[in-house]
Amino acid sequence: MVLFSLNDDHRQIQDLIRRVAREKVAPRANEIDRSGEYPQDMFDLLKGLGIFSLPFPKEYGGTGSILSACVAAEELSRVCYNTCYVMIAQWGPFGAILHGGNEEQKKKYLMGLSTGDLRASISVTEPQSGSDVAGIKSRAKKAPGGFRLNGSKIWCTNAQVADFFVVAAKLGDDDTRRAINLFILEKGMKGFTVGKKEDKLGARGLPSCPLYFDDVFVPESNRLGEEGQGFKAVMEGFNGFRPVIGARAVGLAQGAIDHAVEFVKNRYTWGTRVSDYQGIRWMLADMAMQTEAARLMVYRAASMVDAGVTGEELAAFAGMAKAYATDVAMKVTTDAVQLFGATGISNDAPINRYMRDAKVTQIIEGTNQIQRNIIGNFMLGRPQKKT
Repeated sequence: MVLFSLNDDHRQIQDLIRRVAREKVAPRANEIDRSGEYPQDMFDLLKGLGIFSLPFPKEYGGTGSILSACVAAEELSRVCYNTCYVMIAQWGPFGAILHGGNEEQKKKYLMGLSTGDLRASISVTEPQSGSDVAGIKSRAKKAPGGFRLNGSKIWCTNAQVADFFVVAAKLGDDDTRRAINLFILEKGMKGFTVGKKEDKLGARGLPSCPLYFDDVFVPESNRLGEEGQGFKAVMEGFNGFRPVIGARAVGLAQGAIDHAVEFVKNRYTWGTRVSDYQGIRWMLADMAMQTEAARLMVYRAASMVDAGVTGEELAAFAGMAKAYATDVAMKVTTDAVQLFGATGISNDAPINRYMRDAKVTQIIEGTNQIQRNIIGNFMLGRPQKKT
């Protein structure tokens, strides 16, 4: 069993990000959500701090620690989910390139992501398949010197600002997961179009757009890994990164608790402070217990990644951490809105922003229903069809 504790390095990261989040990020949070505009100032702030490199291997300027990344994500999400998302968008293609890329590709793209000199996006989701990576329909046909890519994607986060995209497509006419390959598309390639930004419920500061591929030529040097290794690279990348999604949810839950505690301590009804009612105290106690349990699961999953655990064991526990933490975030933020009463449903109050962003976490990076399938398969094996 992998155990964990936060060491001095983790604590220093936590203290730094917590201070910056409160002083620099929190004052911008409501406006970023309200406007739905990409917060370039927050990108510049994070780049200046050098924290984009956190989960990257040391040879690319990082700490090599997913737990460090989770600590930073929690502290940012505690005050502003969108600013946290700016940071995490730098890490989206990281796992796929690390697991599937050759040395030249790693050198070219990972260092740029680590420093913030490049911005990127990973795009797998398609309209007909959603979380079903094996069900994608985009096709790459072999051509002299490379491939011709046709198809489309949806919900590509960071699309409007990305310099390059890691895109999943099936090679040739094979329709199995063995045919899935990953390709690096760079902004401005002929036939590659980024569509209109979606108007989202939550995570409004990061643009999510459809992508369209009309006979896009992709050089052979822009394919990640060997033929047929794309599905494995995507899954390993997702599994290793999934604890960070859970950390975002823990941050949302903790931030909602922070706001709720402050509100009930300063509000009175019938001459009694709201925080003195037993029912209110019990609600907050449950919120705190659930959040702490989620935090422990997320930190342990991150420590498993750092310890080198891979395969089905990591997939199952990372899935548990992601599903539990995001479900907790949804419940805790909903309860926080309830504690705010009518104020909670006003867009002038920050608390409903937490609830809207929490809903996003239950869906992205594999819905929580998909996570339960992964966990069940680990426990019982895949369902067998009668022949």
